[in-house]
Amino acid sequence: MLNPWRLRLLSQLDSLGTVRAVAQAAQLSTSSVSQQLAVLEAETRTQLLERTGRRVRLTPAGLILARRARAVLDHMADIEAELRGLGDEPSGLVRLGAFQSAIHSLCVPAVTRLAHSHPHLDVTLHELEPHESMRALRAGDADIIISTTDFVEQPLGPDIDIVPLATDPIVLVLPPDRAARGPADLSAYADEPWAFDTPGSYMANLATRLCRESGFEPRIVCRFSNYMMALQHVEAGLSIALLPGLAIDPRYRVATRELASPVTRTITAVIRRGGPPRAAVSVVLDALRRHGDLPGATAPVGR
Repeated sequence: MLNPWRLRLLSQLDSLGTVRAVAQAAQLSTSSVSQQLAVLEAETRTQLLERTGRRVRLTPAGLILARRARAVLDHMADIEAELRGLGDEPSGLVRLGAFQSAIHSLCVPAVTRLAHSHPHLDVTLHELEPHESMRALRAGDADIIISTTDFVEQPLGPDIDIVPLATDPIVLVLPPDRAARGPADLSAYADEPWAFDTPGSYMANLATRLCRESGFEPRIVCRFSNYMMALQHVEAGLSIALLPGLAIDPRYRVATRELASPVTRTITAVIRRGGPPRAAVSVVLDALRRHGDLPGATAPVGR
């Protein structure tokens, strides 16, 4: 009998690339992960790993087992949910990962509605930026992610299904005393102090690209991984910022302007492909689709 926990470790190795990364994700030591993978090789009587220098990689047999394991683990989760709910209604655990601005605008309202309509459904929320969430989905650490198809650093593939949710504009955020009408030309703000997201994040990369396309290198005076902190910094008159429309919290006194060359991001829900999604996942997807009117965002065509 194959051990599901060891299969998950093998699947994570395929997605994350190194034993060290798998150990960090599973909160284990690297030696423990290596030991469990060795046991899995003994159970299957097949060489699943091969060493290249100081690293290990999956053999062709290991790749086959790792990728089939994802479907097996998803199917087991479906069976467990059906047994718990006895088929009466969707139940069980659904792990939902989303970037920061989607959590308060999309996820929390959806989870709140589900808590009343499906009390046997458990939805856990995890803050995951686009550069993290696709890896988590493919590794089996998330069942649904809220991401954007515009994040080119994580290419899409035939192993996932995409559900469009909304279109979100990128806006220029200014202190309240600098409100102005009409679209903003970024080149006019070349000498301003800027608040940026952390290096390597979706918004940090996008904001850098937009400033450079406007002919200047931004003078970054602070970096925050939390949009609320960025809004507070702008509200105090210490910086300006480029932020998604969904990130603009009305509790902060800031002014926003559309860009002269409009930039939008497509917000999507993403699940792993492999047959119909289990009932609990489908219910959460439906709740996310019924998000109503989002400040600054528009519904996808055909919704």
